[in-house]
Amino acid sequence: MNAAVLRKTSTTATMPGPCPVITTERLVLRPHKITDATAIAESLGDFKVARMLARVPQPYDRQDALDWLVPHASGILPDWTLAITTGDDAHIGVVSLELRRGLWHLGYWLNRLYWDRGYMTEAAAGTLERFFRRMPEAQVFSGAFADNLASLNVQKKLGFTIVDASQLFSLSRNRMAPHIETMLLPEDFRRPVRP
Repeated sequence: MNAAVLRKTSTTATMPGPCPVITTERLVLRPHKITDATAIAESLGDFKVARMLARVPQPYDRQDALDWLVPHASGILPDWTLAITTGDDAHIGVVSLELRRGLWHLGYWLNRLYWDRGYMTEAAAGTLERFFRRMPEAQVFSGAFADNLASLNVQKKLGFTIVDASQLFSLSRNRMAPHIETMLLPEDFRRPVRP
């Protein structure tokens, strides 16, 4: 009689743990609170912000923000969805690492009043640095619509490389739009230095 040794393989993916509080040079990144709903609605109600995101409808109101916030603020998701604040606890944007179909995806947006200050590069770098400490073998995917050069520049500064281009449906634009897909390996991560 032949015997086979069977090993049970784990089907549970390693997780990074609960959403942390991360302090960078100028920002505090923290888990979301239900009280962030008004600031989120104001930011995503701005078409210039929403048009760069695939899953944000227009118009966008406080109830939309609450519908999104409830699962994210509850702590039940494995994702890290961090509120970006400038230290006064006022919500100015989001940086997230979301587990989709077994792969980690970096996503982010910033209220338009805070664009062109280097905040998004700083927030994404701080989040990725902490994530890679907890998940040193993880690959992170991201991307941006082809007309969002600022977002693609953030990813380039962090070490992301382009891996594909496709068409992606944008809810706010209500149409397909060209999308650039990127990937970051832990060994390629670069933390930009502010001038």
